Amino acid sequence: MRADVRQVADDTYLVHGDNTNWVLLTDGDAVTLVDTGYPGDRQLLLGSLAAVGSSPDAVEAVLITHAHTDHLGSAEYLRAAHGTPVLLHEAEVPHGRRDFLQQVSVGTVLGNAWRPGVLRWAAHVLRSGGTEQHPVTAPEPFPTDGALDLPGRPVPVHTPGHTDGHCAYHLPDAGVVISGDALVSGHATSRIAGPQLLPGMFHHDLARTVASLDVLAALDGDVLLPGHGPVHRGPVKEAARQAQERAF
Repeated sequence: MRADVRQVADDTYLVHGDNTNWVLLTDGDAVTLVDTGYPGDRQLLLGSLAAVGSSPDAVEAVLITHAHTDHLGSAEYLRAAHGTPVLLHEAEVPHGRRDFLQQVSVGTVLGNAWRPGVLRWAAHVLRSGGTEQHPVTAPEPFPTDGALDLPGRPVPVHTPGHTDGHCAYHLPDAGVVISGDALVSGHATSRIAGPQLLPGMFHHDLARTVASLDVLAALDGDVLLPGHGPVHRGPVKEAARQAQERAF
């Protein structure tokens, strides 16, 4: 199985893993990797790097939107095997270490098993290693405020709610917003397509998740790269407003 790597802007690639996305920002063979998919996505992840002419040794940093298993899956592997720094919002660093866990519980999933798509999604989670824990031994907070000195010059934007330290990444020059799970365009447990929030059971604090849509709406961009679903083209402000309307 090959990684589904799609160029969405200059030096910017959205990769569709096995139900979860990650993003590659390139500068020659150097890469900033945003998220890493499920543990079971590792070969797809490595294949996506090769597809853009890069390699694990050329990844300058892994940026994590949030430390759920389907986004953190290979972060510790890259850190331990290749010395790659793993960077998160300071509020998400202890979550990345698994000092605590802000993730939907098995009991909550079972309680929602009657909802369309949930059982099929849960079976996929098991196959992909989604119930495993792969903490990052030495996660690091962002070293500076503003744009990071990495390929793509991403700007971290704190968007709490899905988790306390959830972070989007803004590429102002490219008009791109990497939204993680703060704003998605589809999910296996959703019946709708287009800008939306994940179902409520997935959010640590749903009210803060909804409030963070205002933060995303303030970002200048017309390409949205979500943690789940396809690329969404159009003003990010309108996408955030549409998700807000659908949340009520």
